[in-house]
Amino acid sequence: MKVLLVEDDLLLGQGIVDALKYHKHLVEWAQTGKAALQQISSTVFDVAILDIGLPDLSGIDVLQQWRRQGVAIPVLMLTALDSSADKVSGLDSGADDYMAKPFDVPEMLARLRALVRRSQGIQSPLIQHGRLEIDPAAYTACIDGEALKLSRLEFDLLMHLVTHPNRVFSREALVEQLYSWNDEIGSNTIEVYIHHLRKKLGRGSVRTVRGVGYQIGEIV
Repeated sequence: MKVLLVEDDLLLGQGIVDALKYHKHLVEWAQTGKAALQQISSTVFDVAILDIGLPDLSGIDVLQQWRRQGVAIPVLMLTALDSSADKVSGLDSGADDYMAKPFDVPEMLARLRALVRRSQGIQSPLIQHGRLEIDPAAYTACIDGEALKLSRLEFDLLMHLVTHPNRVFSREALVEQLYSWNDEIGSNTIEVYIHHLRKKLGRGSVRTVRGVGYQIGEIV
């Protein structure tokens, strides 16, 4: 899961970043509304955590601009004000969920996972693809009940392909999804992880569409 965090409180923001990274999620942190608008225009995210009280633009302003620009990612709004008016304003502006500070980090993570599942049309917390079963919350994958030993990047790559089974992804699109902007990426990094997945899941598990990219295949 790749998360855009928009939060100007340094202590809270660092705590959220640390929690997301601990649970093996990618996160990019914007501390102003203008920075959030810039990052959303240049990077693909699965979900955003957006604070209402920002130092320049309000979170409501940012969200409204995102929706006008066609940015459809799910958004979890944060606010220090636990009032019905703030909740209604955020939801009416296009937010998908809402949490008041202070909040419980495990609950926040569960809500983020639920938002991403709904945005991808997945109803169950477990993802099935043929004989493969993935538990995003536990960060585990198994075939016929036998656990697979996957690195974080192998797991993230597999998740991204499985949750978009009808799409073919270019190498560039996968790099953008799986890495943060400051990561150093080798020229054949994606190819290496595709090779690893094929060894662990079977040769046909990831299809190469010549001249286009990669797509999840059958796992039988």
